[in-house]
Amino acid sequence: MTALSIENVWKEYGDQIVLENLTLEIAPRSFVALVGPSGCGKTTLLRMLLGQEQPTRGRILLDGTPLPPEPGPDRGVVYQRYSVFPHLTVLGNVMLGPELQANRLTGRSFGAARRALADQAREMIAAVGLAGAEAKYPAQLSGGMQQRLALAQALMMKPRVLLLDEPFGALDPGIRTEIHHLMKRLWNELPMTVVMVTHDLREAFTLGTRIVALDRTRSRPEELLRYGATVTKDIAIWPPRVAGRATLYDTEHPQAQDDLTAFASPAGTTRQTPSLI
Repeated sequence: MTALSIENVWKEYGDQIVLENLTLEIAPRSFVALVGPSGCGKTTLLRMLLGQEQPTRGRILLDGTPLPPEPGPDRGVVYQRYSVFPHLTVLGNVMLGPELQANRLTGRSFGAARRALADQAREMIAAVGLAGAEAKYPAQLSGGMQQRLALAQALMMKPRVLLLDEPFGALDPGIRTEIHHLMKRLWNELPMTVVMVTHDLREAFTLGTRIVALDRTRSRPEELLRYGATVTKDIAIWPPRVAGRATLYDTEHPQAQDDLTAFASPAGTTRQTPSLI
């Protein structure tokens, strides 16, 4: 069973080929980290998974069904830039998505339905570590707190797939570590598949159950626009990370450092699973 099936997908913009014959099977509850050089199509792939763009050729399936050609509540997304509404409080930001989904004409719920939704939103706010900040506005929050709010917004819609486009890249190292711990906990607790774009291999190894590298396999300058990126490396973290279960893999361990170095090396073919520590 797969949560996402990417079947022979090509993405072209005029004469420029961005992705070439891309095929991936992503299992339910997995945490896939997409890595690769700038401009290799990682964000383009994420936009196709979200439904903002369509493949030129090939198809993408969600739980065996062709992906709808537009974004939907079954796919949440968090970007590097905080995607929160500055005129709404923390509580208002988290309630907005479900309210718009349930009340397309007014965009607002009333009475008992609104009270129940507010209770659910407060639970989600507490889950991301923002309890007590419900009445604050985004401008009153730190960068790390705003990213927690963006996560709460996305998770409030109960997505089957959560898409992360370098969401932690602008955070200070200490705050990023805190958010990594939060992200691990949320992934363990919630029934979702995660696909994350990152430039940081250490982050990929810290969070992912599987790491997929995209790159163009031809290097001559005159070829680059005529050939798209494809999967060049695809590894599963070992020991396997399973949602709801702790892992032994530690990126500070010397063996993990060797794994990181080997994965980053351009030489060789697809690397096998990292060693057990």
